[in-house]
Amino acid sequence: MPKVTIVGAGNVGATAAHIIASKNLADVVLIDVAEGLPQGKALDMMHMLSVEQFTVHVTGTNDYADTRDSDVVVITAGIARKPGMTREDLLGVNAGIMKSVIGAAMEASPNAVFICVTNPLDVMTTLAYRQSGLPAERLMGMGGVLDSSRLAFAVCEELGCAPASVTAWAVGAHGEGMVCWPRFTTVDGTPITELMDEAAVASVVQRCVKGGAEVVAFLKTGSAYYAPGASIAKMVEAILTDSHEVMSVCAHIDGQYGIDDLYMNVPVRLGRGGVEEVVEFDLDDEELAALRASADSVRAGLANLPE
Repeated sequence: MPKVTIVGAGNVGATAAHIIASKNLADVVLIDVAEGLPQGKALDMMHMLSVEQFTVHVTGTNDYADTRDSDVVVITAGIARKPGMTREDLLGVNAGIMKSVIGAAMEASPNAVFICVTNPLDVMTTLAYRQSGLPAERLMGMGGVLDSSRLAFAVCEELGCAPASVTAWAVGAHGEGMVCWPRFTTVDGTPITELMDEAAVASVVQRCVKGGAEVVAFLKTGSAYYAPGASIAKMVEAILTDSHEVMSVCAHIDGQYGIDDLYMNVPVRLGRGGVEEVVEFDLDDEELAALRASADSVRAGLANLPE
């Protein structure tokens, strides 16, 4: 049975663990620095195995030795931005956490595929890459799957179509700098640019870009975790099943789209070894300029990355 370790037993990590277990994809190890938290959540999940009829095991631990020889390691550890905290403050705290986590997780599972979820995503994935020395294909970030799912939801809301009929593409930076590709976002193969007027297209794009903030505004404390957890599980499933599915992933770009040596969300093909290839769409000049501008916003964020 494959083994997946999820670092961080908060809402996002626990939700991902639940979905992975419910799909019988792998045994899951939840690890966290908080004593009792991963153990309690893992036990709670195991109590529902007869209800959901899964046969894998979910365990909780505070010891990386228990994560040894994982096939996939998902890093969700980190803090959310708090009132009065600048982005630089958040970056400093989470950078320290990422450096500690990636080293310990790699020592236990040197051959794993690593998925970073900690925010700010593009910067933290770059930090993990620089810190770990992992080959780029085995280190990626989760952001594009989530953003694309928010775009798909907005399209379904606008057109009243079935989710299975929608293929949506959100790429670039994970955050305000993201880029949506309406021309490649389709319903039963038809681009939404042929199904909506310009105002409606702009509206669904804005709904996608502001999707995370919209959730936070409702919750008032905390942030999204159901959709992020499901997005993690989708990536894990593609890797473990060697599906070769193409999806938007924060991956290392080196020359594709005229962008060099940068982690950012782009279409990639996922398989057992991680990122099999960066898939280049045939962009027009406006789409390409928007993607490169998004890349510049990632580079601006990297300028604040602690040494």
